[in-house]
Amino acid sequence: MKDSRNQKHFIIKKARRDRRIIGLFFLGVIALFFIFFTIRFTYIAVSGHVGSVDLTQRTTKKYRHQKTLWAQRGTIYANDGSKLAYSNKTYSMYAVIDKNYVGSNKKPLYVNNKKQTAQILSKYISLSSKEIYQILCPRDTHVFQVEFGSAGKNLSLSVKKSIASHHLPGIYFYATPSRSYPNGEMAANTIGLAQPSGDKQSQLEGKMGLEQYYNRQLEGKNGSDIRWIDPQGYTLPQTHREIKNPQQGKNIYTTLDPNYQYYLEQLVSQVVEKYHPVSMQAFVTNPKNGNIIALTQRPNFNPQTKTGLANSWRNINVQDQYEPGSVMKVMTLAAAIESHHYNPNQYYHSGAVNIGGRVVRDWNMTGWGDIPLEQAFVRSSNVGMVFLEQQMGADTWLNYLKKFHMGQKTGVTLPGEVAGRISFQHLSDQAITAFGQSIDVTGVQMIQALGAIGNHGIMMKPRLVSQIEDPNTGQVKRLPKQKVGQPVSAATAKAVLKTMREVVETKYGTGTVYKVEGQDIAAKTGTAQIASAKGGYLTGGNDYIYSVAGLAPATDPQFLVYITMQQPQNLDTSAEKVLSEIFNPLMQRLLGTGKIEDVKTNDLTVSLADVTGKNLEQARSSLQAQKLNVGVVGTGNTVVQQLPTAKSKILPEQRIILLTNGAMTMPDVSGWSKSDLLKFSEITGKKIILKGRGYAFKQNVASGAILNNVKQIIINLKR
Repeated sequence: MKDSRNQKHFIIKKARRDRRIIGLFFLGVIALFFIFFTIRFTYIAVSGHVGSVDLTQRTTKKYRHQKTLWAQRGTIYANDGSKLAYSNKTYSMYAVIDKNYVGSNKKPLYVNNKKQTAQILSKYISLSSKEIYQILCPRDTHVFQVEFGSAGKNLSLSVKKSIASHHLPGIYFYATPSRSYPNGEMAANTIGLAQPSGDKQSQLEGKMGLEQYYNRQLEGKNGSDIRWIDPQGYTLPQTHREIKNPQQGKNIYTTLDPNYQYYLEQLVSQVVEKYHPVSMQAFVTNPKNGNIIALTQRPNFNPQTKTGLANSWRNINVQDQYEPGSVMKVMTLAAAIESHHYNPNQYYHSGAVNIGGRVVRDWNMTGWGDIPLEQAFVRSSNVGMVFLEQQMGADTWLNYLKKFHMGQKTGVTLPGEVAGRISFQHLSDQAITAFGQSIDVTGVQMIQALGAIGNHGIMMKPRLVSQIEDPNTGQVKRLPKQKVGQPVSAATAKAVLKTMREVVETKYGTGTVYKVEGQDIAAKTGTAQIASAKGGYLTGGNDYIYSVAGLAPATDPQFLVYITMQQPQNLDTSAEKVLSEIFNPLMQRLLGTGKIEDVKTNDLTVSLADVTGKNLEQARSSLQAQKLNVGVVGTGNTVVQQLPTAKSKILPEQRIILLTNGAMTMPDVSGWSKSDLLKFSEITGKKIILKGRGYAFKQNVASGAILNNVKQIIINLKR
């Protein structure tokens, strides 16, 4: 019995000891954890890191709210201060449909009445209330927000304000920067194009032309608005708001004269419409200071509507190099006179000459027999120019080509300029450069070289920008005219001008068609073969680049006009006659008083009214009063979008596309031009396939048909 009690006492004592040991063990573990966490928390508090996570940054990210204040892109101006490109905003709309999105007072911040919302929105965008309701009720019930496709994008400020006035819960907008080009196609490839870039599409970036070349100056510097807020959006106490104002982009002032530019565009467009050349370029410059007063090209595009952009990314004036043909003879004659290798009374035998085993012929295959050199330039004799090159010698002639900066970039302020090329390896190549073959040039190189003849032998750098203004400081940086060389003397330039005048005035001159009654014109014509990718030259009847260069008044030139036309497809008259349809009336305008007094900007173009948000009939009447055609897309009675946009400068009789609220429907496009159809494609977001050339006469989608489920529209064109 005693042993039993002792054994029981032993067991109890052992159990107590075990419990004490286990307790001490757990106490030790707890103490170790406490020490570890104390050290860990001390380390975190001191270092501010948990592993690779920076707690300071995490806290900052959680409570620090930074909003970018976007800089406004600078404006591009013409020489009279009118705007060629400026920035504004369009708006995109979206709807929040998540019922958990509520305010601090439990007020719904989502769309809580979808039918009513759909009915109201259908008055302002090109979707029916039924279609909007379907968008607001997606199959996936976990969607936080929805958008309305192209119908909810590019909304004007007036439409945005009209929708916002209804205070619809859950309907929100975000602004997207946009660039306006109020003059449409006018000098489009020179002015260029700026488009939204980046992930948020909230910054404009220059993609071509002056917009690209001066992108850094135009874009400015963004600012910021920094606040410290709690999860409910309230500003944290003892924090300060930090605002860094944006710096507006600099303004660019060009040398372009809008009056001359409008008229040049009009003349070139008429020629393109009649003769369908593959490409054209045209310049008007002041040879005294290098200012480019007007320039254009075809193909071109409308930066406002993007019509024609796919075929017009290249700036032909600086990026296309070509053999200039006989206009190069201006430089050949100047070099021969300056180097004292020109005797106007010396005779040579015209028609053909063999140079290094290559036969060079005049355009008049039989020639004119033995004629004096003074007639070689006037008759545009290739053989005569070869004779002058041989008189000078290849080294002397090459030296003058370099003095005229052939094979060198001009440095004009446009992106992508190429340098051209001089082929001078073989005897025959050296000779034929004298009449514009085996040498590649750009249009801007030619106006620089030709300008020297109109400026007493002094060559000025082509200038497109006269000054850059910083609107933040008011400082103006003026870009002075720049002399880049003097390839010939004033006496030589005067002699060349005299001979160029004879091209127009003499009965056997090749430029008699360019005579302008009562005006003193000096000119040189050109016809250049086009090199084939397979070697040699193209052999088609119209496979040439035709050109003319003119300086006026010839006694002291104030204007240089240079025009080229490549491969006209509908040449039913002489190429010289075609180019005269631009050259002659343009010279008449230029030489009137130096200004176009009888053709004002408003006479040539219309500043398009803003009709968005207006009743359809009111909008139609307003546009028709401006002598504009109107095309309507949609079944509603309120205009929600228009192309071209408001304030665009367009010619009378052009078509304005109006998008109304309600269902998007197909119009009757009979008689619409390609440009009209491309605007229709842009405003509806529908793919259009055009077949043929000319004007629309057949469409595969019937007039009045709903377009929502239509993926592409086929339209046949005919002349």
